[in-house]
This record gives sequence, structure tokens and C-alpha cells, in this order.
Amino acid sequence: MIEASEFDRAIGMELYATSCPGCGGRLRVDCDDFVVEEIYEEQNYEGGRYLIVEVEKVGWEAHHLVRDLSRQLKISQKRFSWAGTKDKNAVTRQRMSIMGLDEKELSRVTLPGVKINVLGRSNRAVSLGDLRGNRFAVRIREIRLDDKEVSGRLEAVTEEIRHFGGLPNYFGVQRFGEVRPVTHLVGEALVRGNPERAVMTYLALPFPGEPDTTRAVRSRLLADRDFRRALQEYPLRLRYERAMMSRLVEGGEWASSFNVLSPNLRRLFVHAYQSHLYNKILSERMRSGLPLHRAVEGDVVCFSKGGLPDVEKIQAVDETNLGAVNRLAERGRAFVTLPLFGHRSEFAKGVPGEIERSVLGEEGVFLSDFRVDANPELGSPGTRRPALIRVDPVVEIEEAGSALIKFELPAGSYATVVLREYMKPKEGEEAPKSGKSDI
Repeated sequence: MIEASEFDRAIGMELYATSCPGCGGRLRVDCDDFVVEEIYEEQNYEGGRYLIVEVEKVGWEAHHLVRDLSRQLKISQKRFSWAGTKDKNAVTRQRMSIMGLDEKELSRVTLPGVKINVLGRSNRAVSLGDLRGNRFAVRIREIRLDDKEVSGRLEAVTEEIRHFGGLPNYFGVQRFGEVRPVTHLVGEALVRGNPERAVMTYLALPFPGEPDTTRAVRSRLLADRDFRRALQEYPLRLRYERAMMSRLVEGGEWASSFNVLSPNLRRLFVHAYQSHLYNKILSERMRSGLPLHRAVEGDVVCFSKGGLPDVEKIQAVDETNLGAVNRLAERGRAFVTLPLFGHRSEFAKGVPGEIERSVLGEEGVFLSDFRVDANPELGSPGTRRPALIRVDPVVEIEEAGSALIKFELPAGSYATVVLREYMKPKEGEEAPKSGKSDI
């Protein structure tokens, strides 16, 4: 196995699953280089109070799109629902439901880069549980190799993925923040019982990918903690930071300042730290030589529901059931899981449990810390996540310096985890960014 770049190692993705060289190159030279389409079970929309539509959009983040749609349709944003947040810099096709809207009203919509196709009506809104996964078609450009070498490398990666049975189910960079990867650092500070550091990390830690003016105002706030002055200087687009600073100026406590954020956003911080630890456990399991596609004694597995892993149905593996579990794993009906640590988590047994304990021990935190006593709403009870993504990419070599990779992923997995295996950027090169199968 190949050690990953420093960028990947910083978020726990320490290894590549494939050993052959990558092709390098760039993603998203054009928006249509990254196409994402949601996958659902076949459904008959035969009537009901919800209008079901498929929205094709270019250059739109879902929340901003819904905000502008609600303005043009003159209805509340609360009447919209959807299954996952897709990439902004891509062509994306996703399903939405709009409560109580007549199809004719869609004629009011005149947003650039947006096409709406009516699928029918239903008595149930679209929700995350409806989404089975996403279909990707991603073009890599500016590959500085001849066509024969590109073809050989990409074919070799594909064969290794097939032999491996898939890929490690790492959390991709967007879980932590693409331009400013601090989400897990904020979560770590909260788990360690230091809400002051959590707040200052979120508000004031500058990163190279930001505009110079933004880095400057963050640096000043980090140095002097003058929130009143910072409110005058921070760009209006940093509305979450500004909302937290307003609460602090009003006399709010460090931990309670997170309460001005939406519930989904404030839960992301500890979830991102859980994801960082999960990535490290997954890397250590790979380094130790334990398989991802089948269980060993001590593992905790989950079982399939509708053909997909269901972490609500788990079972510990010991010598009495190991053979039966692995027969199910061979048929895609049982899956090795790793922990997203929380205050209700329990360690696995045997060698898998030793790896889990060692990663948490190196961090110097305890399971009980994930309760976040200073603000329990920010904590997490924990869950588990499959260790392996079952994926079967198809590669098409295009004109000189370009390749198209097509694949499907289950909801909750990241396209970047697939793309990094093909590209394997060297130190200093841009890592694959964006491409989560859902939020």
C-alpha cells in the first residue's frame, strides 16, 4: 500500500488501497466535467399534496437554490424537501418535493442554470431515507502522460479495485471543509471540553485557500479577540461567523454561541471529529493487514436492508458465527463496520478492538467526552459505518490528456475516495475535492 499525501493524512486518510501509480491531472476544469445524478427505487407518483420534481442545476448549492425558488414562487422555504446536498461546481440532478404547489406555478421560475422536470405528485415528501445513492461521471483533464501510459495506469487501478472488492469507505475532504478544513478541529476542541478554542478555531483560524482579505480579518480576531470590531470587518457572506460573534458581543457564553446555528450545522462539528477518528481507524486496519471485505473475530458487522448496509442491525463476531457471517459477506449481505465514536459506543473485541482503543488512546479522549457537557446538543451518542465501499468504476480514455470515470456509490460515500485512487496527486498537487454521495 502507498502512503497518502500530507493533505490526506491530515484528515486520517493515510493510505491508498491500490498500489499502482496514479495519473495526476485536474478535476472541474468545466462544470460539466462533474455530473451527479441521484438513484432512487422505482416509484409511482400518482397523486398527493407534494409536487415531486427532478432539478438539474449547474453552479447552485441546494440551500441557495431553494431560497431563490421560494422567492420566485412566493412560498416558504419550509415547503421544500430533498434528500442530499450536491456539489455546487457540477451538473447535478436531484429530486425535490414542494408541498401544496400547482405544477403550473413553475412557469414563474427563471433561474439561470436550472431545469425542472415534473415527475408527479405524492402524499409523502422526499427525504434522505429515499436516496439509495448517486451516479457519477467525472472527467479528469490535463493528464501529463501519453495515452498508452494513461490507459495502463487507469486499467491497473480498476483491476486492483475489483480484486480488493471495492475501496475503503473513507470520509472525503468535504466532510471537514474543502477550502478551510477546520470542522473536525472545532469538534475536537468541543470533545476535549474547550469550547473557547472551538469557537476561536471556527471564527478566526485562517487558511491559505481563502481570499487575502478574509485571512487578514481572521488573523486580527485571532490575535485580539475584538468581536465588535470584527463584526464591522467580516464579509457579509460569512453569516454563520457573524451570527456567533453577535451572540458573543451580547454576552453569550462560548459553548452557547453555537446555538445560533441550525441544528444540522452545529451537529457537524463533533460528527467531523468522529469522521476523522474513523478514517484513522480505517487506515490502521488496512496497515495491520486486516481485511475490509470479510470479518475477523472481534469485529462488529451490520446486515443488508434492501441491498444496502443497515447499521441499525449489528452483531458481534466470534468463533461461533465467523463462518456464517463471512458467507453472508461474500453475498453482499453482511458488512464489516468501524465506529463513529460517541458517548454510547462500545469497543469491538480482539484485534479490531485493540485498534479502536489505540486510536482513541493516542488522541487522549474518552467515549464519555462525546457527551460535550458544556452544550449537550453538540454531542453525539455514536454509531457505526461500513468499512468498505462496493464500487465498480468504468474508465473511458478520451482525447489526449483526458479520461472519464463512471461509477455509482451508495448514499453517504464520497466520490473523492474513488478519484484519489486514480489520480494519486503528489505532494503539492491539488487533491480531488468534492463529490459526496449525499450529505
